[in-house]
Amino acid sequence: MELFLIVLILLLVLAFSQVVQRMLPYVPLPVVQIALGAAVVYLPWHGKISLEPELFFILFIAPLLFNDGKRTPRDELWKLKLPILLLAVGLVFVTVIVGGYFIHALIPAIPLAAAFALAAILSPTDAVAVGAIASRVRLPSNIHRLLEGESLMNDASGLVAFKFAIAAAVTGTFSVWNASWSFLVISIGGLLIGAVLALAIIWARMALRRFGIEDASVHVLIQIVTPFILFYVAEHFGLSGILAAVAGGIMHAIEQDRPGFTTIEQKFVSEITWNVILFIMNGLVFVLLGLQIPDILHSIFSSQSYNNLSAIIDVLLIYLLLIALRFAWLTLSAWLFESIGKRRQDWKAIILTSMSGVRGAITLAGAFTIPLVLGSGEPFPGRDLMLFLAAGVIMVSLIISSVALPLLADAADDDEAMNRELELRVQKEAIKAANQAVRLAIDDGNARSAAIVISDNDQRLSDIKRTQYEMQSRQSRTEEMHLRQLGIAEERRCVQLLQERGEIKEQEAAVLDNIFRNIEMVVSNRFHIFYLLLYSLVNRVVTFFYPAKRRSFDALKLKDRKSFIRMRIATAAYALDKLQVSQDCGDTVLNRVCGHYRQMINVLNNRLAEPNPDDIVEEQVQMLRMLSLRAERESLQEQYRQGMIGRKQLSKLQFQISMHEAEVLDGNWGNFLQA
Repeated sequence: MELFLIVLILLLVLAFSQVVQRMLPYVPLPVVQIALGAAVVYLPWHGKISLEPELFFILFIAPLLFNDGKRTPRDELWKLKLPILLLAVGLVFVTVIVGGYFIHALIPAIPLAAAFALAAILSPTDAVAVGAIASRVRLPSNIHRLLEGESLMNDASGLVAFKFAIAAAVTGTFSVWNASWSFLVISIGGLLIGAVLALAIIWARMALRRFGIEDASVHVLIQIVTPFILFYVAEHFGLSGILAAVAGGIMHAIEQDRPGFTTIEQKFVSEITWNVILFIMNGLVFVLLGLQIPDILHSIFSSQSYNNLSAIIDVLLIYLLLIALRFAWLTLSAWLFESIGKRRQDWKAIILTSMSGVRGAITLAGAFTIPLVLGSGEPFPGRDLMLFLAAGVIMVSLIISSVALPLLADAADDDEAMNRELELRVQKEAIKAANQAVRLAIDDGNARSAAIVISDNDQRLSDIKRTQYEMQSRQSRTEEMHLRQLGIAEERRCVQLLQERGEIKEQEAAVLDNIFRNIEMVVSNRFHIFYLLLYSLVNRVVTFFYPAKRRSFDALKLKDRKSFIRMRIATAAYALDKLQVSQDCGDTVLNRVCGHYRQMINVLNNRLAEPNPDDIVEEQVQMLRMLSLRAERESLQEQYRQGMIGRKQLSKLQFQISMHEAEVLDGNWGNFLQA
């Protein structure tokens, strides 16, 4: 029961972190999740969540890196193979040597071998942390790929160096040749065993298909357990489970690219399932990291053996050293490439890459494997302090990178001045993704509805070049949201007047109120959205315990559709009249909102003229339109994650989708009328 409670609390914390991040968008989500994880420790409950490094690696790191290997463009990584190797191997060993001597000189209480071990576990960047930071910042594409490749490969070199440094600290012996040979065996062996096992699993899935087992859920389940199998088998033979998971992900990406290996249904189900898994895994990594912070801090701050201020200064100095080494190594590499004529030196790229070296949960999980005692039976010297320094560097790297990278990346954005052509291209890709999502949802019963939605999207594609809407400023978007909210308020006032005059029933007013609230959700600012969500949650709780307060829609049948449409026309016309006298914003924005109401009134009047509207087709069209818009949002998020667009462009394009959603909801009767 305690395990169930722990899992439940972690998932609730994960969900709550999304709400907090919505309210505080400039605070990185990983930092929010770490803070909430630390807060859980102080809850009045008796459970204890400890970080088991081996379980943590296989349960969280394996599937996350498997997915990274599956999604990362292979051709772009291959083009950057030399810079990636220089960072993933060369920089790691430079960091171990220089960092080890620096830490020992800074803190003599930590023996030299232990200092090498600490520098080794601090050397690898974390793929999960890098991805979390990169999802908020528009990094240039080549830098983004370089960081992804580095974080995928440098875990092996860092963990091997850490393993041998710990062995030297415990036993007092060390061999450079043994360490070098072990690194090659562990790394290459991990890649090979991961690739071979992944191929075997792919062939097994193909055999199942030949036997007629086409069930998408079975094939997706096999794919989900694949990274755990690869990691476990590789580690069992003393090889790198991390690189085995990455290699397996790459092999599965090759499989998906080949026609006939995977059905469309399997790809669709796999994408949705992995999105849910990644959302949970990514969040839990940082929540679990936060759970360890209070105990680590307490072990240092409550001890008389350490000076608190000195310990904090040591963290900052070690972090600055890591950044300085990274900057120097990148500068040297850039000079080398420039001297052989491969590429010119780019100082902005060097600075961005230097600041992007984020440490994460892999560093802390590795630090927890530091033994408690030496070979002689004595306590491992400075173990608590080493854990504190590792946790401190992780927090500082996350916070500073989250603050500095958006500023540096935005400056690069301003220099590049992303032009109209790029925005149009991004929009087109999003709409194409939306059409693909609709096509995947086609069945025998909704083919006509899907054709209508796809036709609408095609029309949007042809209209993109003629519209200036996507280029509007943030101020005009704010003004439009304000006017849309005023319009909804006026429509509510109209409903109230109609109700007072007895021209509208309570059930009909409730249906309209539901529509208005849904529209508000997509045109409101984040604080208003939070209020609406809270209101909806409280209302659901109240009606659950007091069913008498629950609104009934039984009196509103589909036969009342035309009467209901007339009411909607009346509220829209009332709002239009009120808005036309508004002088609160620019004429362009006002005309756009008023034009929306005029268009809606025309559409509704056309529906009234239809003798027998096809209700089922209409409802299917509305559902597919919402599916299409969700696919557009996901496409924009993916292009943002890949560094193709910046935060400003993402916000602008998401605003357009919100306006389209509001238009769909304006005409979405099927969700509110009962047959």
